[in-house]
Amino acid sequence: MDAKEMIARRVAKELKDGYMVNLGIGLPTMVADYLEADLTFQSENGMLGMGCKPEEGQEDRDITNAGAQPVTIVPGGMYFDSAYSFALIRGGHVDVTVLGALQVDETGSLASWMIPGKMVPGMGGAMDLVTGAKRVIIAMQHTAKGAPKVLKKCTLPLTAVGVVDMIVTELCVFKFLEGKLTLTELSEGVTLDDVAAATEADFDIMI
Repeated sequence: MDAKEMIARRVAKELKDGYMVNLGIGLPTMVADYLEADLTFQSENGMLGMGCKPEEGQEDRDITNAGAQPVTIVPGGMYFDSAYSFALIRGGHVDVTVLGALQVDETGSLASWMIPGKMVPGMGGAMDLVTGAKRVIIAMQHTAKGAPKVLKKCTLPLTAVGVVDMIVTELCVFKFLEGKLTLTELSEGVTLDDVAAATEADFDIMI
């Protein structure tokens, strides 16, 4: 099992029956492949009841997720404009948002939308999602080219301050408990020393 699949499978366990869930583009979209819960996916480009990837040749260019990837819509699903979509998000109706990240720091702040000097296609809905959703889960690989992504303080432009509830990587699970970054799970075969070596942030341990 590769790192991304490990992460997606673990995040899927956090999603429960009846939830309204928003999955960010990239790795978070894989979470839908491992669900056991009966829930509803919301997409910020204007869809409730987003379904899985269509069979090859069955794509409809008018049915896409926020990353412009072809998707399906489940029976009873609906389309609406961006104003209604963001009213759902800003109104606190999304139970969980799952996002990737460039960096997360020990205060729960998140940098996910730009690297200075590189082309930015747009910030998407992340800033609204992480402040409007009831719970924010970051699904990301633990390092980037060997450099830690869980830091004492984010160095890239922030998406939001102090919003992250949980981080799932291929090495471990962190939760923010009483405002403190806390290691709660280790992946199979991973040691505390492995996590410490790949993490710049200070963290408590509760395993």
